[in-house]
Amino acid sequence: MKKKFKTILLGLALSGASTAVLADSKGGLFIEPALTYELGTTTVNYPSPFSNSTGKADGFGIGARLGFHIDEAFFLGFDGRYAQPQFKDSSVSYDAKAVSTNWGPVVGLQMPNLGLRLWGSYVMGGTLDPEKSGSLDVSFQNATGYRVGAGFHVASVSLNVEYQQLKYSQATLDQIGPFASGSAFSNVNLDNKSWVASISFPVEL
Repeated sequence: MKKKFKTILLGLALSGASTAVLADSKGGLFIEPALTYELGTTTVNYPSPFSNSTGKADGFGIGARLGFHIDEAFFLGFDGRYAQPQFKDSSVSYDAKAVSTNWGPVVGLQMPNLGLRLWGSYVMGGTLDPEKSGSLDVSFQNATGYRVGAGFHVASVSLNVEYQQLKYSQATLDQIGPFASGSAFSNVNLDNKSWVASISFPVEL
């Protein structure tokens, strides 16, 4: 899946660059802050004596893109996200506010006359760090994955919807019961699949 998605991103980049060259286009910098809300499902493979479990990660966040656009038809840049979802997990009865971050490159196409925009991001890193719940405090690191989205740009506002799939390949057990741990587990993975709705504000610099 990751190789296929990287191929799609490369194809979009080459397509956009070709269009820009043929059109003898002008380019420039842009910044695009955003307000987000995500609805996500999670799966965690905890070690014994815990079992594999399912859960949710829903909540508001913010994001921003910084990059380069060409002739209003092609853009590429860096996409960073920060959110505070409510993290719930069934196996260990976890229910706490979390801090989520992720980042990576983004490439996209847009149709100025119609206002339609399409893009994809490769997530290179990220964390999900829930607060302590009951006697357990755990956090997840090393997120990788992808995000694809579509939006409709009207005036200075873009209304967007995205689908993202992330995998956190390491977990840290900060506390269990009265004992502080700090132990890292590379065999504990969290899979997060989310729909993200957002309103963003593209600004040319």
